Amino acid sequence: MTRLLIGCLSLALIAACSGGNNDAADTPAATAPTETAREFVARANAELKELGKELGAANWVRSTYITHDTAIIASAASEKYSAWHSNMVEQALAYEGQELDPSTRRAIELLKLGTSAPAPNDAAKRKELAGITTDLEGIYGAGEYCRSDGECLPGSVLEERMRQARDYDELLEYWEGWRKVAVPMRDKYARFVELANEGANELGYADLGEMWKSNYDMSPAEFEAESAKLWEQVKPLYDELHCHVRATLGDVYGEDKVPQDGPIPAHLLGNMWAQQWGSLYDLLEPYPGVGDIDVDTTLKTKNYSPQEMVRSAESFYVSLGMPRLPDTFWERSQFTKPQDRDVVCHASAWGLDGGNDLRIKMCINQTYDELRVIYHELGHNYYQGAYKDQPPLFQDSAHGGFHEAIGDTVTLSMTPGYLAEVGLIGSAEEDRRAVINRQMQMALDKIAFLPFGKLVDEWRWGVYSGAITPENYNQSWWDLRTKYQGIAPAVERSEADFDPGSKYHIPGNVSYTRYFLAHVLMFQFQRTLCDIAGHEGELQACSIYGSKEAGEKLWAMLEAGASQPWQDTLELMTGTREMDATAIIDYFAPLMDYLKEQNEGRSCGW
Repeated sequence: MTRLLIGCLSLALIAACSGGNNDAADTPAATAPTETAREFVARANAELKELGKELGAANWVRSTYITHDTAIIASAASEKYSAWHSNMVEQALAYEGQELDPSTRRAIELLKLGTSAPAPNDAAKRKELAGITTDLEGIYGAGEYCRSDGECLPGSVLEERMRQARDYDELLEYWEGWRKVAVPMRDKYARFVELANEGANELGYADLGEMWKSNYDMSPAEFEAESAKLWEQVKPLYDELHCHVRATLGDVYGEDKVPQDGPIPAHLLGNMWAQQWGSLYDLLEPYPGVGDIDVDTTLKTKNYSPQEMVRSAESFYVSLGMPRLPDTFWERSQFTKPQDRDVVCHASAWGLDGGNDLRIKMCINQTYDELRVIYHELGHNYYQGAYKDQPPLFQDSAHGGFHEAIGDTVTLSMTPGYLAEVGLIGSAEEDRRAVINRQMQMALDKIAFLPFGKLVDEWRWGVYSGAITPENYNQSWWDLRTKYQGIAPAVERSEADFDPGSKYHIPGNVSYTRYFLAHVLMFQFQRTLCDIAGHEGELQACSIYGSKEAGEKLWAMLEAGASQPWQDTLELMTGTREMDATAIIDYFAPLMDYLKEQNEGRSCGW
């Protein structure tokens, strides 16, 4: 997953734009437009191009140097952009009801939607909101759990221990410990919701959730229906996987701890948020030892540096006909964790200066998991570079899910055949058992993630609308997690807790629906690109590595950015105007057959 920099539009995604002209932010909006809508959009794009540099730099420094001083710098830059954005949106409202050409109307609409946390048009409240958003991210970034023996563990260490541990009580300690970090966020978050909702109201939206859902070229109600449709398409596969995993954990921990007719205890799935279950693969490997892919050993034996791992990913994109990354990428990116300061290690891709200054921010280790994250992050960078010639208001993906899906699609092509071809493993021969093993390993991440990807924003939609109040933040969070994921906490939780805040994207105010949609689109994209590349056989065996034809089709889609409705961009690539999760079922057909066999006679569901 990534905290993505896309153009100069979204504060919560770090890529919001800060003001270089102090007077512009304080100039009262004209009561009547003094320029045509097209002239207004041209001016907005010109200002946005310049405003992006300051805020991008401020947030980069804040993420790579977490100090009291950088918090002040980032907060001030965010506040300045909020003032500019509020002022420009107020001016844009003067063009409501006018007959506009499609491009101008789209630009104005995207300007209105140009922040995930719209600030009220009030200087004091803008400052308060900017301070809260900076504080929330700072609490998360500097968070750690201190054990009774005095050992203090940051989030990244706790995540690693959750992946490795198997002891029931030890896992529960880490799980509970990290959630203590989020408790101080609760009141700040409630105030954040009040302020951001006020800002959304001023833009003409009922609440912030309605504003977020309006960013998909369909009505909020239509978008909710679309999300529900996609979930229903993949739910049968998730249900089979959940049933098999629960049965296995029941064997490991005992059915007294893992009842076979209820949800799975949330701390037993090898991940701090039970969003991906890949760490359990050693317990669930269908055919032990068959077709093992040991990229980790190659990376360590050949002593791949972080930069060499990134070069490997770059070479994949270049094989599709895309350009090499600029020299500044290698000079300015953060590849390793500095020893002298706190940084945000959460992997992210940055398109600073309108995509002319591409960077990634990671703390890279020599593992196959990290390598795949790099391939994913460069998907963002190549998208940013492809649409950099679009006007700033169109420097974004067709919708948020597209941005996440590009790198995810590329990782699907990291097949055994590809890994052998580039020297990361030896033989690439696979029998059917090896295919099932590999699909199980992938499903524990990709399929297990789907319900979590959907529910995070569903919780926030309820919070923003007022259906979920501060008095039931935590209960509503767990109600949704049980409904969709079939998991539950092993210990009692109360409203003294704020478990949603333990997930970065809540205090970071990063929309999560994009990840759910990306997990759908990546398989849909892959099915199309494999057809273009001339692949024959099962979808799971396809790699588009080296296919200039597939790369040309993909690049054309990337270049369009946000210049047209996503349905048009999707059609440009796939020939259809609808997102379709059936490609997931096609891809995992071998595993689905296996799971049904394993679950025969079991009582599934919760």
